[in-house]
Amino acid sequence: MAKKNLHYTRNIGIMAHIDAGKTTTSERILFYTGLTHKIGETHDGTATMDWMAQEQERGITITSAATTTWWNYKGDKYKINLIDTPGHVDFTVEVERSLRILDGAVATFCAVGGVEPQSETVWRQADKYKVPRIGYVNKMDRSGADFYEVVRQVKEVLGATPCPIQIPIGAEETFKGVVDLIQMKAIVWHDETMGAEYAVEEIPDNLKDEAQEWRDKMLETIAEFDDVLMEKYFEDPSTITVEEIKDALRKATLSMKINPMLCGSSFKNKGVQTMLDAVCAYLPSPVDTPEIEGRDPRFEDKVVVRKPEEEESLCALAFKIATDPYVGRLCYFRVYSGSLPAGSYVYNPRSDKKERISRIFQMHSNKQNPVEVITAGDIGAGVGFKDIRTGDTLCAEDAPIVLESMDFPDPVIGIAVEPKSQADIDKLGIGLAKLAEEDPTFTVKTDEQSGQTVISGMGELHLEIIIDRLKREFKVECNQGRPQVSYKEAITQVVDHRETYKKQTGGRGKYADMVLKVGPVDEGFAGALQFVDEVKGGNIPKEYIPSIQKGFQAAMRNGVLAGFPVDQLKVVVVDGSYHPVDSDQLSFEICAQLAFKSACAKARPVLLEPIMKLEVVTPEESMGDVIGDLNKRRGQVEGMESSRTGARIVKAKVPLSELFGYVTALRTITSGRATSSMEFSHYSEVSTSIAKAVVEEAKGRVELL
Repeated sequence: MAKKNLHYTRNIGIMAHIDAGKTTTSERILFYTGLTHKIGETHDGTATMDWMAQEQERGITITSAATTTWWNYKGDKYKINLIDTPGHVDFTVEVERSLRILDGAVATFCAVGGVEPQSETVWRQADKYKVPRIGYVNKMDRSGADFYEVVRQVKEVLGATPCPIQIPIGAEETFKGVVDLIQMKAIVWHDETMGAEYAVEEIPDNLKDEAQEWRDKMLETIAEFDDVLMEKYFEDPSTITVEEIKDALRKATLSMKINPMLCGSSFKNKGVQTMLDAVCAYLPSPVDTPEIEGRDPRFEDKVVVRKPEEEESLCALAFKIATDPYVGRLCYFRVYSGSLPAGSYVYNPRSDKKERISRIFQMHSNKQNPVEVITAGDIGAGVGFKDIRTGDTLCAEDAPIVLESMDFPDPVIGIAVEPKSQADIDKLGIGLAKLAEEDPTFTVKTDEQSGQTVISGMGELHLEIIIDRLKREFKVECNQGRPQVSYKEAITQVVDHRETYKKQTGGRGKYADMVLKVGPVDEGFAGALQFVDEVKGGNIPKEYIPSIQKGFQAAMRNGVLAGFPVDQLKVVVVDGSYHPVDSDQLSFEICAQLAFKSACAKARPVLLEPIMKLEVVTPEESMGDVIGDLNKRRGQVEGMESSRTGARIVKAKVPLSELFGYVTALRTITSGRATSSMEFSHYSEVSTSIAKAVVEEAKGRVELL
C-alpha cells in the first residue's frame, strides 16, 4: 500500500538564476493547487515562500522554503513536496543542500535573459547530485522573449538535450497560451479567472506547420533513446500513441538523457498547470530513484542499501538547521526509508548518540503543521535535537547507516564585528553560534593575533543579511570593520628539510627527529594535505606517523607569510629517529609544526586571492567605460557577446578585493542601466607588489594591538 502511494509523491525544487521567477512560479503552484486562496507577489513583499523580513524588503529569496501541496493529474491525486530555492550566488548553499535530498527539479529560465551565470551553477549542482529536471521558460510575456533561443542556449551552454514538448502561441504582449506537441492541441488561458481556467482548442491555422515541425523534432529526440519508438518513427510516425511518447519521455528524463522544455508566464498566470502536469508525468517519485546507499559505521568498507519502503529500518538525512523564535532549533530532514514518529528516539552515527524527537512537523514555508509521523519518501522537520548538524544521518541504533554528506564551498570574504555595548557581548556570541549552525558557508572565528571576532561568508550581501538578522532576531547592534578578502597561502617549490625537536627538563624529556620533503601537491589531488609515509626500517615507529600528519594539518591553518591558511601541501616523511624514553606522540606533533614553519619559509611561499567570474550586461554606449573600469580593477575580459535585446554582455575574471562596492560604481558609470552578477571562480597567485602590501597590512593590524 505504501509503495503504491509513493508512486504519487514528488519531491521537487524550483531552481534558477536570480530574477527568473522562481518564487512567483511557486506562488502560482500554491494558488492553483488550492493551498493558498490569494496569490502572493514578490514585488509586494506578500509571497508566502519569501517569509523573512529581509526577503520581503529586498524582493529576493534568501533561504529555501519547503511546503507540501496536492495536484490532480489524470484522475490521481499527487502529493508534491516543493522547495523554492534562492537564485543569488551568495546563498548557493541553500540550493546545494536542497538538491542533495530532492528527486527532481524544475529549472526555470527567463525567456529574455536565457541561460545566465547562476543558471549554469545550479545546473552543475543538479548534475552533481544526479537530479532529473524539466525546463520551464518563464516570462514569455516580456519584451524580447524568445523560447527557441533559450532552448538553443540550454543545448549549447549547458550541454543538455532540451526537448520542447510545447511551443508558445504568440510572444511578448501577444502571448496567450501554448501548443501541446504530444496531444497536438492548443491550450489558451482565460485572464478573467486569474489563469485558473483554460481552454483546450484546435491549433490555430497559422501555427499548424510549425507545430508539426516541432513535433517531428520532439519524436526524433525521444526516439534516439527508445528502440521501439525509433522503429515506429521510421516505419510510420502516425502510429505512435500519446502514451508511448509519454512513457519513452519519462524514461529518458529519469535517466537524465533528456530535459522536457515547457514555457509560460507565471506572473500573467499562464503555463503553471501544464508545468505541474509535466512534474507528475516526467519527474521521478521516490520509488523511481535508485536505492539509497550508505556505509555501516561499524565496518568502514561495508556498503548498506535501503529501499524507499516504510517496512525498512529508518534512514533519514538532516539537510538544514533553522532557528525558529517559537519552537527553537528546527531540523529539516528527508526520510529515505522506514518511518519517523513524533516522540521516538533516533541514532546519530556522527555523534554516536541517541536523541529524542519531541515533535514533528510538515512545513508550509515558516509555518509548522504538527503531524504524528513522517514516512519514507517524505520531507519534514522536527524539534528536540541537542547535537545535530547539516548533513547528519538519522537512523535506527540496531541498523546504523551513514549517508554521504554534502560539500560546501569555503567563505571568500570576512569582516570584523564587535557589539556596540558591553552588555551585548554574550548575545552576539549566542546569535553568531546559531547563525553558523544554520549556514555551513558562514563561519565565525576569533583572530588569534588581533583578538577580533571575524565573520566570513560568500559575499557582501551574505554578510549584510547576517548582520541584519543579528539586529532583528537577536537584538544585537554591531560595529563592523572593512571587508577582508579570505586570502590563502601556497608553496611553489619542493624542499628537503630535517627538523629535530629536543627539550630536556628534570626527568623525562621530549625528543623527535624527522627528515622530510615538503612541496606542492601532485596534479589532480583534490584534498588539502597529501601525506606520504616513506619511513623504512622502523626509524620512526608507526604509532608516531599519525601525529606527524596531525601536526601538519594543524599548522596549515596559519601560513608563514601572513598567517593565512595554506591551501594545499604535500609532505613526504623520508626518515628520522626517536628516543625510546623521551619520544612520544606530542613530541612528533610539535616537531611537525616546527618543520612546517621552517620548510615552508624556504619553499617560496606565495599569496593566493579569490578570483570571481563576473558578467556585466550593459548598453552598447557604456561598454568602453565598463571595460576600462574592469581593467583598472585588474580584471581579465574573457569575452563579449550581444544579447537579443541589443545590450552587450561582458564576461571577465576579476579579483574579489577589487569588487567591493562594484554595483554602486557600475550604476554610476552606466547611469544605472547596467546589471552585473558574479560567482566564485578559483584562487590565483597575487602579484609581488600587492602580496607585499597585504602582508604588511596583516602584520600592521597585529602591531596596532
